Amino acid sequence: MRRYLEDPIRKDLAKKIVILSGPRQVGKTTLSQSLIESHVYLNFDSGPDRETIRKLEWDRSTSLVVFDELHKMKKWKSWLKGVFDTEGIPPAVLVTGSARLDISYRLHPLTVREICEFLAEKPEDALRDLLRFGGFPEPYLAKDEDAARRWRRTHLDSIIRQDILDLENVRDLKSLEILVDLIRDRVGSRISMASLAGDLGVSPHTVRHWLQILEQLCVVFSVRPYHRNIARSLLKDPKYYFYDVGAVKDDAGARLENLTAAALFRELHLIEDTTGRKTALHYLRDKEKRETDFLAVIDGRPALMVEVKAGEDSFDRSLFHFQGFLPGTRAVQIVPGLKRKKQSGRVEMVAAHEFLRRPAEYLLSPLPKSAS
Repeated sequence: MRRYLEDPIRKDLAKKIVILSGPRQVGKTTLSQSLIESHVYLNFDSGPDRETIRKLEWDRSTSLVVFDELHKMKKWKSWLKGVFDTEGIPPAVLVTGSARLDISYRLHPLTVREICEFLAEKPEDALRDLLRFGGFPEPYLAKDEDAARRWRRTHLDSIIRQDILDLENVRDLKSLEILVDLIRDRVGSRISMASLAGDLGVSPHTVRHWLQILEQLCVVFSVRPYHRNIARSLLKDPKYYFYDVGAVKDDAGARLENLTAAALFRELHLIEDTTGRKTALHYLRDKEKRETDFLAVIDGRPALMVEVKAGEDSFDRSLFHFQGFLPGTRAVQIVPGLKRKKQSGRVEMVAAHEFLRRPAEYLLSPLPKSAS
């Protein structure tokens, strides 16, 4: 299938080195090899390919050279800059990796929007299947729950047993696996480092470091509370969500919240990677414990707040409260199975599959007129 980053990557390959990162098995290799028919693919994990890279012996007559997992080579950035400064383009150069890099583009798992656009599925069906199988291409396209569970076990084991050891000297891999399980059960909840440290029998510093590794390898991503003073927001407890929605505990509300977080995260990265605008995803919480699940920020301006309700179609009062403090910010409550869109004041309520089919419209469109 086509992926949503194909066109912007092709455009940039004509004039500069393109770097593509994302989780393991999200489709980076398939995407990179489908861009241009005449290409050379070199994986730094392969011994023969590694020697070809180090000796600079790839075919220069090809249209595209793909370097996969190049970040595992020491001083890869200066090496790559030297190649570009000496040889330029062509051939075009695309660098891919399963760790977060100094990125040009970030490829995410499938979303309702991408499935509707490129697979022509109905949004209701896409939402249902994403909640069952997750958004990684292999289990989603197979649509077999047993196969998805087997894939998921192998996928996480590969990250912990291979990718982490390539980056860090982590000896207590079993505790790291337990940490993933603890996060799996706490999706959507604020995470206390001290609490996790107590559960694992390690220091809060160690827990924080392990979570940074899991973020770097695109297993989880953090959502921090919004505060205009960035330093203060970093001191507050974050929430963590999985790139793989199927990894979340089997709870409809938690999976829908994670899926929404992943969809917003993907849209914000797409805006940032293709336009250069700075984006961030937060949650809202005040001293009275009023809370809203997500606040998307673009160029420092709050653009969209989103509350996810798995089984309730009455308006959450926190949206009205926070909208009063953040005038001009669009507020949406999403509910699965909602039959008809609702609006109260300037707060909207929409069906989950409809919101997830076109999240960019909500992010980038102005506030609707106030309902009387």
